[in-house]
Amino acid sequence: MQETITIYTDGGCSGNPGVGGWAYVIQGNPPITGSGSDPFTTNNKMELSAVIYALEYVLLNYSGSVNVELITDSQYVKQGISVWIHNWKKNGWKTASKSPVKNKELWQTLDAISRELNVTWKWVKGHSGVELNELCDTLVQQEMALLQ
Repeated sequence: MQETITIYTDGGCSGNPGVGGWAYVIQGNPPITGSGSDPFTTNNKMELSAVIYALEYVLLNYSGSVNVELITDSQYVKQGISVWIHNWKKNGWKTASKSPVKNKELWQTLDAISRELNVTWKWVKGHSGVELNELCDTLVQQEMALLQ
């Protein structure tokens, strides 16, 4: 039976664009966390960065094939990777309105990494009391505070 790793991710900005932070929490005892910041970025870039860094951590630190349950409070990330990306790739990285996909490089990185893992994408409402999602948000706030 394959191991399933549950990961929560979050990203945010103070201003958009502005000072940003990202974080992930891998469920466990104790949980594994990772976080970082950017002095000038967007909410969407930070949400994507959190997921990319989390999945890179899994690739580097877990041997064999594992199942990943990735829980994000970003509909942009969940819909983007599980629905929209198929048409973006088919349409040469253009949206339905024929404009270039924003954050294309991050989407391409996420697409490549997620193809190396068996990822199930789930959405949770932010700031709704889900413990590990709240911990992610706290880490994001701490990262942003370091740059403000």
